[in-house]
Amino acid sequence: MEWRAVTFDWNRVRAFLVTAEEGSLSAAARALGSTQPTLGRQVAALEAELGVALFERHGRGLRPTAAGLHLLEHARRMGDGAAALSLAVAGLGDEIAGEVSVSASDIYAARLLPPILGALHAAHPELRIEIVVDNQLSDLRRRESDIAVRNVRPTDADLIGRKLRDAKARLYAATGLLDRLGRPADPQGFAGAPVMEIDRTGALRGMMAGMGFPVDAMTFPYRTANFVTAWEMVRAGHAICVLDDRIGDAEPGVERILPDLDPVIFPVWLVAHRDVRRACRLRVVWDALAEGLR
Repeated sequence: MEWRAVTFDWNRVRAFLVTAEEGSLSAAARALGSTQPTLGRQVAALEAELGVALFERHGRGLRPTAAGLHLLEHARRMGDGAAALSLAVAGLGDEIAGEVSVSASDIYAARLLPPILGALHAAHPELRIEIVVDNQLSDLRRRESDIAVRNVRPTDADLIGRKLRDAKARLYAATGLLDRLGRPADPQGFAGAPVMEIDRTGALRGMMAGMGFPVDAMTFPYRTANFVTAWEMVRAGHAICVLDDRIGDAEPGVERILPDLDPVIFPVWLVAHRDVRRACRLRVVWDALAEGLR
């Protein structure tokens, strides 16, 4: 290999790559924990070094030029290589110290992780845990997190997964709301009841229809993709919603709307890049999560 021909500054290439994938300098700065001016200078320096414009304005964001698109796949391969190197370095450590990032949904991060992570820190005070709250799947190969709590089995050959349990989701409402509705004894009695939707797909309506609820006669005045917000609306008595029963059953003032109704079963997986097993601090966090969430 002609090493003298390799003159690229990785920080500049990374700035270009993340800006292209995020669509703007401000979004790229947030993703990297940097600042917009710093990212702008790095992209401008790379453009000057290469002698080409890599981006053009598009509305309030940026999109790659033809030259930028030509280089983007090469930059992505460099990014994958950098991520692989970072994982390999993480695997060299044998101390239970340093930073580990854990991604989980908002409701799991708020309700299930705190006691687990609190006990973990008490046992290993040199650990620093970053909690990545994301209801989408984080990219473990690109180190968006080290370990992820997911509801789907990993399919990437570079990832390892451990199924922790089959969780049960049930429909809940505040005691006051159930009292106002007259405490129906069957799904058909919930005609007119308010329900909090959790996405735009209509999945909750379909699920409830399959359970025998008269969804066409029910109201759906609220919708959010944030389960913490949805749960606060349930606690306040504004709507019915679905939630993991480990959280719902532990909430004072909230009840299963029909205690004998069959639950919705979904898996809980712990997922990480296979190289994390080599690092002691990552194994300790993995084991603590596996035990606490199981």
